Amino acid sequence: MGCSKWRAAFNFGHLRVQSKLSVFFTMIILFTYLFYCLNGFCDSLPRPVYERQSGFQTKMILKDGEEESTQQHNASQVSFVRGQLSDFSNTDVASNISVANTFGSKKFPQAIIIGVKKGGTRALLEFLRIHPDVRAVGAEPHFFDRFYEKGLAWYRNLMPRTLDGQITMEKTPSYFITKEAPRRVFSMSRHTKLIVVVRDPVTRAVSDYTQTLTKSPGLPSFQNLAFRNATTGLIDTSWSAVRIGIYAKHLENWLHFFPLSSFLFVSGERLVTDPAGEMGRVQDFLGLKRVVTDKHFYFNQTKGFPCLKKPEGSSRPRCLGKSKGRPHPQIPSEVLLRLRDFYRPFNLKFYQMTGHDFGWD
Repeated sequence: MGCSKWRAAFNFGHLRVQSKLSVFFTMIILFTYLFYCLNGFCDSLPRPVYERQSGFQTKMILKDGEEESTQQHNASQVSFVRGQLSDFSNTDVASNISVANTFGSKKFPQAIIIGVKKGGTRALLEFLRIHPDVRAVGAEPHFFDRFYEKGLAWYRNLMPRTLDGQITMEKTPSYFITKEAPRRVFSMSRHTKLIVVVRDPVTRAVSDYTQTLTKSPGLPSFQNLAFRNATTGLIDTSWSAVRIGIYAKHLENWLHFFPLSSFLFVSGERLVTDPAGEMGRVQDFLGLKRVVTDKHFYFNQTKGFPCLKKPEGSSRPRCLGKSKGRPHPQIPSEVLLRLRDFYRPFNLKFYQMTGHDFGWD
């Protein structure tokens, strides 16, 4: 009898040890599996992971790299992720989100902001980044004007990864004045949408000079650079600050390759006075839902241009960097009048070509 009780107790104890060992090894397997999946080695567990990008102010200046997704999955997964992104758009953080390495693919940009320098291109790009269906390169790639010899594969690799229904974009304002750029962009895709932010060419020239002056304090005066001969008032069109503002001439070059319907001309002035209205036009042109509205903006009296309202959880709103909104140097009024007279016929031709009077005269 005692022997039987001892054997029963032994068997019971043995079973308990086996049970504990089984649970222990099962937990090891589960934790190992979970570790590999979380580190991207497990394709059988697709998962959207969202993380906030740090340093928005750095992005606002020029140098914002974006960590993006890697492989494209089925339509239901894509719909789920896009739904999550839409939820974030109301809190102005969609542009700070990256989808970790499960979704998306790198594509050539379907839309490019091609100009113009000091017209408001940086503001436009940052405003567009609020939209959950826009993914954009931060730094200017300069592919079609400086690095074309690197090849299209190199260019595409610079692009962020996008989901179905999202638009890939980039901005390089110097494309608009680069002679070879229209043909090169056309060779990539004749269906590329082209956005040109334009501004009163006189004001734009002064802003351009102001930017250069901060980098080179010993620069000659504005009037010395603007005129070949101060006595006759002959304008020096070889100076880039003046040349960029001859918009009609540059547009003619682009119209040899793209129809007018491929372009949207954004008013740099209206982007300041009515950012929501101008952004509505941009979103319509890109075929996007009007997500970016007046609720996203407020006017910063100190800087003199609109800023994005602060997202939830942030201590301050988002404005462009310190390099934006610099005070302009005093330019003699007669110099500005001469320059305005010079631009007037080119402006009128530009109005006629685009079908839009920008009111600079």
